[in-house]
Amino acid sequence: MVNTALARRTSPKNLRVLFGVLLGLLVLTFTLGQGITANAATSEPCVPDAATACFNGTIKGAGEGVEITVSGNDQNVVAVTDKDGKWNAAVTVAGVYTITLDEATLPAGVTLDGEASQERDITLGFQKGAIFKVTGGDNGGADNGGGSNPDAAATGFDWDRLAQQVVSGLRLGLLLALASIGLSLIYGTTGLSSFSHAEQVTLGGLLGYTFANVLGLNIFLTVLIVVVLTGATGYIQDAVIWKPLRKKGLSLTQMIIVTIGLALALQYTFQMFYGASTVRILMKNPDTFTIGPVTLTFESLWAMGLSIVVLILVGLFLLKTRTGRATRAVSDNPALAAASGIDVDRIIRLVWVLATALAGLSGVMLGLVLNGINWQTGMQLLLLMFAAVTLGGLGTAFGALVGSLIIGMTVELANLVVPGDFKYATALVLLIIVLLVRPQGIFGRKERIG
Repeated sequence: MVNTALARRTSPKNLRVLFGVLLGLLVLTFTLGQGITANAATSEPCVPDAATACFNGTIKGAGEGVEITVSGNDQNVVAVTDKDGKWNAAVTVAGVYTITLDEATLPAGVTLDGEASQERDITLGFQKGAIFKVTGGDNGGADNGGGSNPDAAATGFDWDRLAQQVVSGLRLGLLLALASIGLSLIYGTTGLSSFSHAEQVTLGGLLGYTFANVLGLNIFLTVLIVVVLTGATGYIQDAVIWKPLRKKGLSLTQMIIVTIGLALALQYTFQMFYGASTVRILMKNPDTFTIGPVTLTFESLWAMGLSIVVLILVGLFLLKTRTGRATRAVSDNPALAAASGIDVDRIIRLVWVLATALAGLSGVMLGLVLNGINWQTGMQLLLLMFAAVTLGGLGTAFGALVGSLIIGMTVELANLVVPGDFKYATALVLLIIVLLVRPQGIFGRKERIG
């Protein structure tokens, strides 16, 4: 019989709040889905991903029908402004492009103030604005150059972009949670910080590419197969590597070194079979929809909804089932759990299966959201995963969920004020600040030392 005192690592009140938040997010995602059709039919914004870069802008006062040509690198894209003066253009090759405004398409009485052509250097996965200032228009002629809120220049802050980043942060947090919860459960039941866990994310994405793209299977069937196969790798890992090492009495430090070696071996195995380039799970360009200031792909909406459902199911499993309570008991105190009649080795084996299956699912979802995945995608997320687990409280699954949402939101909101990949450093800065105030993490418990 499971000792219920062992299973109470998180108060019922906090758990009810967590489930309420997840259910609220699920309702919000469903509500967004109901309003898609009209927006998708009237708006086709560019969304940067692993295979696409975007140029955009807003020519205030120019109105509809002004043509902007983006040329270079054997590509020639013509964009046309909408009624608000917004335009965007997608390119699929990184490099320097010449962006030219066709003055002949400007409305009567509107003239260009400045050069008609300018150059921009862009990298895939990013977006850049191009500034064209006009005079004589109804809105005073200034261009905010950001392709988002026309009022940003007047207010000094782009609220539309803030809304976009909040939704992007929520999306990243949910996908990060799928992988981080498993990492936290492994640490809780074994004390092992698995550096190879991120490679399960990569494996999930690459298997998704294999089954959906190479073999042409339905994406829903692909997701199911990937979850089963990655879960099987967790079973094999524990049976072949981790249980024998535990029986031989290896220290946690030695086992951590093994996980690092396994991670490196898997990374270069992926590179050998799939190459160093980015591969796409679905070859077609993702369809997008716009609701207010927020633009998302349909794949993102589907990934967010599925992530919320899976996270709720995992939470119910840990709280409401006998095996789930046993898992939490082992995480709290393995020795006492064993004395209570729990088969600790069986629970650890189950945790490895669950953790790797969730990581594999996260990999497929990331591949769909980013529209591409490569041999080092998981490695790039590893520090964020550890930050989420540590922030939420080591060994607590629900803490990993909260930590992931906070880290995801921090990373994306930081993009408002810091350039490029420096946004990832802000998550680690936040982690340090929180740990200075609360060393055990948000849901962790203080432990007596000495």
